[in-house]
Amino acid sequence: MLTMEEALKQHTLRFAAGEIVKGTIIEVRSKEVLVDIGYKSEGVISGNEFDDIKTVKVGDQIDVLIEKLEDKEGSVVLSKEKAEFKRNWEKILNICNEGGTVAGKVKSVVKGGLVVNIGVEAFLPASQVDVIPPKNLAGFVGNTYDFKVVKINQERQNIVLSRRELIEQERTERRSKLLSDMVPGDIRKGTVKNITDFGAFIDLNGLDGLLHITDMSWGRIAHPSEILKVGQELDVVVLDINKEKERVSLGLKQKLANPWDNIESKYQVGQKVSGKVVNLVPYGAFIELEPGVEGLVHVTELSWTKRIAKPADVLKAEQVLEAVVLGINREEQKISLGIRQLETNPWDRAMEKYPPGTKVKGKIRNLTSYGAFIELEEGLDGMIHVSDISWTRKINHPSEVLKKGEDVEAVVLEIDKTNQRIAVGMKQLGEDPWSNIDKFYKVGDLVSGKVSKLASFGAFIGLQHDIDGLVHISQVSEDRVEKIKNVLKVGQDVTARVIKIDKAERRIGLSIKAANYTAEQLEAERAVLDALRPGEDLVALQHAFDAAHEAKDKGKDE
Repeated sequence: MLTMEEALKQHTLRFAAGEIVKGTIIEVRSKEVLVDIGYKSEGVISGNEFDDIKTVKVGDQIDVLIEKLEDKEGSVVLSKEKAEFKRNWEKILNICNEGGTVAGKVKSVVKGGLVVNIGVEAFLPASQVDVIPPKNLAGFVGNTYDFKVVKINQERQNIVLSRRELIEQERTERRSKLLSDMVPGDIRKGTVKNITDFGAFIDLNGLDGLLHITDMSWGRIAHPSEILKVGQELDVVVLDINKEKERVSLGLKQKLANPWDNIESKYQVGQKVSGKVVNLVPYGAFIELEPGVEGLVHVTELSWTKRIAKPADVLKAEQVLEAVVLGINREEQKISLGIRQLETNPWDRAMEKYPPGTKVKGKIRNLTSYGAFIELEEGLDGMIHVSDISWTRKINHPSEVLKKGEDVEAVVLEIDKTNQRIAVGMKQLGEDPWSNIDKFYKVGDLVSGKVSKLASFGAFIGLQHDIDGLVHISQVSEDRVEKIKNVLKVGQDVTARVIKIDKAERRIGLSIKAANYTAEQLEAERAVLDALRPGEDLVALQHAFDAAHEAKDKGKDE
């Protein structure tokens, strides 16, 4: 039979630090629980070790681990969690070795992740909580999930979990099933996962599909964010499936009828329509008539008369305007529009209003190298070619006789409606003096005039009736003249004799030295002129003026 001393010794050996024993709850306090383990003093367990201290009842039996047999107050320090951890450790090791899955309850948030109770405390990194790392980890505390054990350290007795791997595994299984079941034309529910410039990725509950921006709406949209938001749920149409690459193309606009299918019934050629300017390009403006239907107003269809360089000069984005339908091509989904057709084409009335022979008045609007433009009315210009300014003068540039803004009169010569051109002339206001030249001048007449131009071969003399005569250098003086500018100056008054008239070439030959010649002498001089080489003759006025300019420039150089 054991002595009292031996019995106490055995009892003390049974209660040692690190041992797991059964205990009975004898009191529940606000932050701790008292447990009787049959030792000489009660044990204390922190209330944090219970899921809910309010559910703990006196008389409940639990397994506890003895941390200390006696603290400063003489109480036994116990741990319910450590007892569970020690009993579960073997079980957890088996699960890890098998790559198994365990259920656990998220206990708290710690730096870098979450603490999960799976029978023992384990660590769940933030990156392994979900497929997309959550911004608010606190929302997971208190929830129970399945986890995969990915790492265990036996020496430190800690475990690393992953919820993400299980989710990805589940998604892979769902993705395979979706790819096998899905066919083009299906309508599937999805959630907007991500938005880019070119479209949006839609989560189809395990499989991501691309909803391209061009398949979002029949109308024009600049960016997917105009109609979609991340997290938004929507129904989409399956357009195409690539099972090998696991890619799915989705559509949103395909749920609605294509507005181009019955376009001819809604719009006819000649119909007046209203729309909004949605895009301006160098060659025209796109007008939205309805979502998904746009018409193009080409730059040439903006005005009957104005030359518009680019549409942005007269139109603005978002501007609402009217236009006329010019053409419809359903196959190419194109509608041609015109704005100028809203007004009467002034060229339709031009032939009636300005028939050839009509005298007109207007301001010189512009000068070019080949002529001048005179404004007949708003939007209608007439063009005066340099050859139609004067019957007698060779005009190289209209600025020699005309100025921008000057009021002039002219006569309509021709109307070209197809090319929208009106030719007018100033010289036609008067009679061509060369048609009656015999009435004005005869060979032998003594005439007076001013030197108008100098050339290397002679001088031009301005006569009456706006006609120029040419004094060849050989007809200036009895003495030999080396350079015409040495004996004559522009503006100088001279008297000369008409010694030659050539109607065909529209030339008048003059002689200053023959002013006092007899008829016989004049005939002799004319014979001399007729014998001159072509380059030395009186020359056509056109070549004479050109030579005069060359002589002038050469004189400056000398």
